Amino acid sequence: MSVKVQFNSGQNTASHNTEGWRHHSMYEYNDESFMIAQRQLDEVARRMNLDSGIHERLRYPRKSLIVSVPIKLDNGQTKTFMGYRVQHDQTLGPTKGGIRFHHSVNLGEVSALAMWMTWKCSLLNLPYGGAKGGVCCFPEEMSQGEMERLARRYTTEILSIIGPEKDIPAPDMYTNEQTMAWIMDTYSNFVGFAVPGVVTGKPVSVGGTQGRVEATGRGVAYIVKRAIERQVRAINPETATAAVQGFGNVGSITAKYLHQQGIKVVGVSDVHGAIYNPAGLDIPSLLHFVREQGTVVGFDNAQKIDGHEVLELDVDVLVPAALGNVITAKNADKIRCKILAEGANGPVSPEADSILRDKGVYVIPGILANAGGVVVSYFEWVQDIQHLFWSEQEVVDKLYYLMGRAFDDVYNLTQEQDMDPRTAAMVLGVGRVAAAKALRGLYP
Repeated sequence: MSVKVQFNSGQNTASHNTEGWRHHSMYEYNDESFMIAQRQLDEVARRMNLDSGIHERLRYPRKSLIVSVPIKLDNGQTKTFMGYRVQHDQTLGPTKGGIRFHHSVNLGEVSALAMWMTWKCSLLNLPYGGAKGGVCCFPEEMSQGEMERLARRYTTEILSIIGPEKDIPAPDMYTNEQTMAWIMDTYSNFVGFAVPGVVTGKPVSVGGTQGRVEATGRGVAYIVKRAIERQVRAINPETATAAVQGFGNVGSITAKYLHQQGIKVVGVSDVHGAIYNPAGLDIPSLLHFVREQGTVVGFDNAQKIDGHEVLELDVDVLVPAALGNVITAKNADKIRCKILAEGANGPVSPEADSILRDKGVYVIPGILANAGGVVVSYFEWVQDIQHLFWSEQEVVDKLYYLMGRAFDDVYNLTQEQDMDPRTAAMVLGVGRVAAAKALRGLYP
């Protein structure tokens, strides 16, 4: 499928056919996520009457690197994996974004995630542009040694475009503190000295920061609390209920802090299934159970339900915290929450967004709701550069300040201009990048 590009006269925004996308001499992507990301940008650009030239530049990554990553498997065979690193925009500073090891990784998906990272960093007023990377693989089938060889070889292949002043990776799906330590070590060996600021999400003992592991989930829970306090929907905080789809790092920690805030978490799910208890789940016990068993399924005092049913529970708050595009036109009419906070990146399709808006669901977009990870990554990078480290309480206080300010910016704009939270967040994020681009101009 192809995109038809028509430019309006004067300085108005470009009009793009978003049924498909292949733009004259540009890259060819093949992923629905990228189409969604472009479509979201196109819609907000029209609303903002964004300059057509700036709009055009923002629709595509500034730099996309595709690499082959050959490694020796434990059985002695050599296998080549495909790796990617995409830098969407560098207007406000070096690029920032995670690295994921997953079988779904492709150029389009990574490009969409990089674009969303640009808006996220801009919305939070961080001096970064967006980036994302990954390797297409099945990490659950790989040994620790194979994962280390994969991480180190991937690092050598993208070495030329990463660095503390260029592009700073972080953990994402199926990567963690250990992966970041391998990447830091590989990079440091190439340059000849320790460079902790090349990645964030590292272990504290090698330049990581207190509070990083829980940052994303803690931020999601805080933004939910802020929304309830602002009474974006009629919810009694003393009787509020929630469901969390996905119980990995983000979902489990979100559930932990929602529970601590007095919100009754009645349903959770993971890749194996879902559990439900209308009286509320014992989250501390569930976290312990998952550490022992590796799944939420089988937890005492809970009813087993199908995984998709957790999205459709009658709750005040729903947090989709797994993969993208899980709420679409096919199931959006079954969503019964009052507030939906996107713990994952892009879990709600544009068609579903419209349906949820008509139903009165207050959708807190991922570029705001799950920004806690990149905020604390920024703190880690700053501490590495300064060689001066903060206590966990300092990190948490600064996290809440930046996320609270961003929520207020979005909320105030929704009230002033009668727009939904996603549009308001995008207007702020895109607008700040666009203003900086206008000031810097187009070189040459």
